[in-house]
Amino acid sequence: MAGIHKTGAVARPRSPYLPQQPLLEPARELSPQAERQSQPRPPRQSSPGLRFALDLVLHSAFHPIEGSQQKPVLAAPGELAVTFIGHASFLLQIGGLNILIDPVFAEWLVLIHRLRRPGVKIRDLPAIDAVLLTHAHMDHLNLPSLRKIIRHTRRLRGEAPIAVVPDGVEDLVNTLGFEDVLRMRWWDSITVGGVDITMTPAQHWGARMIRDTHRGFGGYVLRHGDQSVYHSGDSGYFPGFSEIGRRLAPAVALLPIGAYNPDGFRRVHTSPEDALRAFIDLGAGLMIPMHYGSFRLSMEPFDEPLPRLLEAARRAKLGDRVIALDEGETKIVARQDVFGQDIFEGTAR
Repeated sequence: MAGIHKTGAVARPRSPYLPQQPLLEPARELSPQAERQSQPRPPRQSSPGLRFALDLVLHSAFHPIEGSQQKPVLAAPGELAVTFIGHASFLLQIGGLNILIDPVFAEWLVLIHRLRRPGVKIRDLPAIDAVLLTHAHMDHLNLPSLRKIIRHTRRLRGEAPIAVVPDGVEDLVNTLGFEDVLRMRWWDSITVGGVDITMTPAQHWGARMIRDTHRGFGGYVLRHGDQSVYHSGDSGYFPGFSEIGRRLAPAVALLPIGAYNPDGFRRVHTSPEDALRAFIDLGAGLMIPMHYGSFRLSMEPFDEPLPRLLEAARRAKLGDRVIALDEGETKIVARQDVFGQDIFEGTAR
């Protein structure tokens, strides 16, 4: 795809959660040893045990999949549209581009059965310009889904989309058939077809298996003119949300609210209340929750996260700024007064 420009990281004020090595050079110019040293270490976690894993499998294996599917609403020129596919998967229409983030359309993640259908079928997607992957965990990077998206876009447009991945994840997608694979580290920026994409920090970990802890992770802020969207990827609550808000000031924040029980999971996943704190720290105008309702990945009641978030938002007098989308639902974001009452022009179903 034409119109891709990459900017290497430059010296910036140090953050308490950033790697200790300054990011002074583009990632592609670092030696393999320096790249490994620059990756953040995952928070220490104790294993929840075999019984916990079996409980997750059994809670979903025999549960029928629910939910409906619909065609995404296509945005008019100049509009920003956010379509919730399910879990952490979104279609963003911004700057005339169609961008997927963490697209997972699979019904099974190894032994974990999906409980709600993706709200959109791959065959109903528009031609995709770019696929952004926040990290290598299987509920965010699904190889069969990526192959199908590539084939679908080639049929529609004759060429594949590009992929944008954290540093250390490129080997997982290099051979799938993407037009190009761009790897990024925290605070790196690229421009794709007039849309600026900045990779942001997170408090999580990147290993897909056990020993591949070199893999990066993070979120993304996308910006075109006065339109901006932040997808956090997976993260526990941490000071980085405030810094992302200061540096990038996203108008719309897509934030995770599930997988927080046992309580130790909150080191790497936000609870509903943690996510609301992150939204406040970011200073964004609108929050759209994600990472709940599709896969059972933890032990909180399956239908608990969203009501808890909405109640916390009501108590904080932020109820009108938290919008939960059904799977397949599209929101059209108003370009004028993005922090006012008219942040959305309407809801399309």
